[in-house]
Amino acid sequence: MAPVLRLEFLASRLAQQNFAATLLGVRASKLQAAYECPECGAGPDIAHGRPGYLLDGGPAPLVLSASRASGWVLFAGVVHPEPGLRVGVDLENAAGTEFAGFDDVALTAREQLHLNALEPGHRAQERARLWARKEAWLKMTGEGLRVAPDTLDVLERPGLWDLELPASADGRDLPAGLLAALAATSR
Repeated sequence: MAPVLRLEFLASRLAQQNFAATLLGVRASKLQAAYECPECGAGPDIAHGRPGYLLDGGPAPLVLSASRASGWVLFAGVVHPEPGLRVGVDLENAAGTEFAGFDDVALTAREQLHLNALEPGHRAQERARLWARKEAWLKMTGEGLRVAPDTLDVLERPGLWDLELPASADGRDLPAGLLAALAATSR
């Protein structure tokens, strides 16, 4: 990983731990990362998949999701969730979806018709919005990209919301073209 990307990744992991600690009302040092991957399992030895933490040796009462894009990070979390509750969040920059072949790999036929019906100047934002919705949904389900994105229609899916991004707390403007989505459901 390039040094800048490595530092951004590490900073996002530390911010995530601080976010979780704040939600739980504990010191960040009391939390031990314990990710969950459907293929690899769960625990402190797993560093990928759905984020989670151990608190005092047991699972922290928290569900989390995180996403990074353009040097920004977005978190979603629920403390003391109902059994089966899952969340997924995604942050996308429209520039990241602007390449030949993206629509054929990432969008359903219905989504492509929807996109092509828009004015050309609105397509990049809408393409990124659809992609953020897919990523949020697939994080929430835990399936990730083991599901072909062109088989998942997210135009009108219950439990999926577009997020309006606020201005940053430190006064910096968010990059143009940044879009976010949240998925939440219980089994």
